[in-house]
Amino acid sequence: MAIRLGDVAPDFTAETTEGTINFHEYLGDSWGVLFSHPKDFTPVCTTELGAFSKAKAEFDKRDTKLIGLSVDDVTSHGKWAGDIEETQGQALNFPLIGDEDRKVADLYDMIHPNANDTLTVRSVFIIGPDKKVKLTLTYPASTGRNVSEILRVLDSLQLTADYKVATPVDWKDGEDVIIVPAVSDEEAKERFPKGFDTVKPYLRVTPQPNK
Repeated sequence: MAIRLGDVAPDFTAETTEGTINFHEYLGDSWGVLFSHPKDFTPVCTTELGAFSKAKAEFDKRDTKLIGLSVDDVTSHGKWAGDIEETQGQALNFPLIGDEDRKVADLYDMIHPNANDTLTVRSVFIIGPDKKVKLTLTYPASTGRNVSEILRVLDSLQLTADYKVATPVDWKDGEDVIIVPAVSDEEAKERFPKGFDTVKPYLRVTPQPNK
């Protein structure tokens, strides 16, 4: 069954490149990004794992733990990690789940039969500290992910979890945000002391409140 936004992320225990992990325990009180790969020793995945590893410090700043999955075993992952470091100039620095029995892939509906009946698509799940799914992205196996976009969305999710705002098109951290319509003008004056610009009654723009 497909996982929807707001669902509790299914828990599981699995072998990884960093030992046995219980998913919810691994996340603790942090945010998390779980993302899947069709199989080991594939070219696009090799570039992705290198890029996520290079960006790990940015995820750390956001109190966000990375964990990958590929539907091969941990021994294979260990061999693949050498290729990742050699070709991408960065060692793998977060756990990669061994999922040869497809247990986690099935839990998270990562195999789409109309695309390929054996390989996972490139799924991304962002999970909040409450263990609920905040975002899902699904790419075909042929298209690599954009790490900058995942960081951008994470910034938006963390901001909007704490403030009654939404982020506009192409928003980046530090830019103006939109006050949600449920907040009255009177309440907005209290909540947003930097002020706001009323473009339309339903479109009120204010500086990012946590900057």
